[in-house]
Amino acid sequence: MFEMPTFRHPDFKTEEFRNAPDAKYVLVEKDGVVPDNFHSTSMFPEYCKVEGKWILPEESRMDSSIVLNDDNTLSVVENRNVKIGDKVIVGRTERAEEGIFVWTDGFKSIEKKDEKFVFRQGRSRETSYARDYDNLIELLEYEKAHDGHVLWVMGPAFSFDADARDAMSSIINNGYCQGLMAGNALATHDLEGAYFHTALGQDIYTQESMPLGHYNHLDICNKVRRSGSIVQFIEDEKIDNGIIYSCVKNNIPITLASSIRDDGPLPEVISDAYEAQSAMREQVKKATTVISLATMLHTIATGNMTPSFRMMKDKTIRPLYFYTVDSDEFVVNKLLDRGSLAATTIVTNVQDFITIIARGLKSDKWEMRK
Repeated sequence: MFEMPTFRHPDFKTEEFRNAPDAKYVLVEKDGVVPDNFHSTSMFPEYCKVEGKWILPEESRMDSSIVLNDDNTLSVVENRNVKIGDKVIVGRTERAEEGIFVWTDGFKSIEKKDEKFVFRQGRSRETSYARDYDNLIELLEYEKAHDGHVLWVMGPAFSFDADARDAMSSIINNGYCQGLMAGNALATHDLEGAYFHTALGQDIYTQESMPLGHYNHLDICNKVRRSGSIVQFIEDEKIDNGIIYSCVKNNIPITLASSIRDDGPLPEVISDAYEAQSAMREQVKKATTVISLATMLHTIATGNMTPSFRMMKDKTIRPLYFYTVDSDEFVVNKLLDRGSLAATTIVTNVQDFITIIARGLKSDKWEMRK
C-alpha cells in the first residue's frame, strides 16, 4: 500500500536560523534583467528570512529568481519575466548565512547499506524494474483516490503501436491522467492512427506499409487544419479512438510544443518556444506526479521546470514524483539526480511500459489483444 512521505520543516529555533540575517533584495531596473548576485533556485524547497520569519515560496522551479512581494510572500519567477520594481532576492550561499536556506532533507530518507562494491550502481537495461512498476501503480491509485494531478509527457512512440494507444487511452479514460504534454508528432500520428489505422503509413498493428501511406500524416495535418482545430476534426470525422480523442472526451488539457522539424503543424501546436514553455509550466504547476516517456527534449524541458515538492491547498507539502522512461540509458540518467524520493528512471520500451501499467491498475478493464 502506498504511503505518502511526511515532510518536516527545518528546526528554525536553532541558533543558525535565529542569528541569520534577513534576506536582502535589489530592485529590478529593466524588464527581464535580474540584479547581479541574484539567487538562483534549485529543485528543492528554499526558504528566505523576511522580517525575522522563514518563508517558503509555494511554487518553485529550477534556475529562476525569488521575488519578494509587497505582502511579504515569495514568488519564484523566470528571469526573463521579472519586471521593473520587482524585489529580487540576492545572495549565493544556501546555509542561512545570507537569509537563504536550501532544504534537501525534508522527506524521510531511505537508508542504504554502505557497500564497497556493488553491481549495477546506475540504471540500465539490466536493472530490475518490477518494484518500480508496482510502486508506480500504487502511486497512480493513490493519486486517483486523493485528487492528485498526474501529468504525462509523451513522445510519438505510443502512436506507432495499437496496444500502446489502447493502453494509454484506457489510463486516460479511467482517471489516471489530468494533463498531457507532447509535440506535434504524437498528436498527428495518434490522429493518423484513429483515422487511417496507420502511423507514418504503417498499420499500427501489423506494421504493414500501406499504399501511398507516407501521405497519411500529411493528410491528417491538412484535414485538421481545414477543420480549424483538433476538437472540430474529431467531430467532423467522427473519431472514436486514440490518445488525443480520449483527452478531448475527458476534458484533459493538452499542451503541444512545436519543433523546427514539424509538419503542418496542427492548429493547437504552439510555435513560439517561450510561449510553449509558459504553457507547459502552467501544467507543471498543478502536477503531483509527472511521467515523461520517450521524448528527450520534452523530458529535459519538463524536468527543468519541475520542483521536487508540491505545496497543497491546505499548505501541507508532499513530494512531486517524477518518472522518466526511455529505451536510451543516456536520456533517463540525464535527469536521474532529482532527489532521493522525487525521481525514478526506467530503461525500457515505452510501448511495453504502458501496457504493463495499464494491466496493473486495479480499476482498469483494458486487456491486450490476443
